[in-house]
Amino acid sequence: MSPRTSENKPRQASQFGARRFDAPTPELDGKTILVTGGTGSFGKAFVRHVLSHHRPRKVIVFSRDEFRQYEMAQTIGTEPGPAIRYFIGDVRDGDRLEFAMRDVDHVIHAAALKHVPTAEYNPFECIQTNIHGAENVVKAAIRTGVTRVVALSTDKAANPINLYGASKLASDKIFVAANSLAGRSPTRFSVVRYGNVLGSRGSVIPFFEKLIADGATALPITDPRMTRFWITLSQGVRFVLSSLAMTSGGEIFVPRIPSMKMVDVASALAPNLKHDIIGIRPGEKLHEMMIGEDDGRTTLALDDRYVIEPAFSYWTRESAAKYGGRPVESGFCYASDSNDEWLGAEALRTLLKEPRT
Repeated sequence: MSPRTSENKPRQASQFGARRFDAPTPELDGKTILVTGGTGSFGKAFVRHVLSHHRPRKVIVFSRDEFRQYEMAQTIGTEPGPAIRYFIGDVRDGDRLEFAMRDVDHVIHAAALKHVPTAEYNPFECIQTNIHGAENVVKAAIRTGVTRVVALSTDKAANPINLYGASKLASDKIFVAANSLAGRSPTRFSVVRYGNVLGSRGSVIPFFEKLIADGATALPITDPRMTRFWITLSQGVRFVLSSLAMTSGGEIFVPRIPSMKMVDVASALAPNLKHDIIGIRPGEKLHEMMIGEDDGRTTLALDDRYVIEPAFSYWTRESAAKYGGRPVESGFCYASDSNDEWLGAEALRTLLKEPRT
């Protein structure tokens, strides 16, 4: 597919913020939900949303950083009352995970080592958290009888060229295969894969904003051709919840979201600043892909998402019939440079007004 540019993009996603990923809605009233990596940007937004829109029996924040748990308790904290619990633990510790998952109905697995250069320079740590951690989540969930597990993935897991992406691809494979390994356990596993989260901790937008606030005269751009997928925190939370409601076990859910060139992101934030081209960092791609051509053979298209069906024998077409989706065309791939939906500067500035966590 030929790359899109800001000059030949087919459709401006000026109304992208209206896409809510709301339906279907999972039944969470009276349920206990555990969120690994629960003090991260996604975890905090997810917990806020669940406590505001549902009446769970309990939400368990599972993470290894006591200070971030303390900070989260000050902002979300005692107001929800007995519905929230903070649990110190690491996904590397299978016994601790199993202890935390007792009487849990659903698990959202958001814990990961996510920074591409960090993973390149610290490969053992990346593998311990992203791969062995996924294995520990699967084993603990099966042993404790958790009903549903949704694991968060990344666009970098499709056709990976860096260790972070490769480790998340391995994690995706573990969670899909876990449906075959569960035996008579009721536990079902699925994956949600999406792109960069606007304004999340560690993303490029807060980095640019800090440079602008500090009086920078230029913004660093790795390559003027670079494109990325974008989604907001609130959209990510709703997409995960709707995927939780839809899953039969084994799917990889991919939202239909817009792309934007990195030079356009920088220009939208600071129209009068020049750009310094600094070169691509270790492990970076020019463009991201969420569905490769090979996965396209088992992909269904829905109005707001794609569903990559598992290739295992347990999966039947009847399992997917409830989606109402249609197979994608031959040769289909879903990449940030050949996307048919693009984010404009005004739409980006509007989306950045959403609350950040």
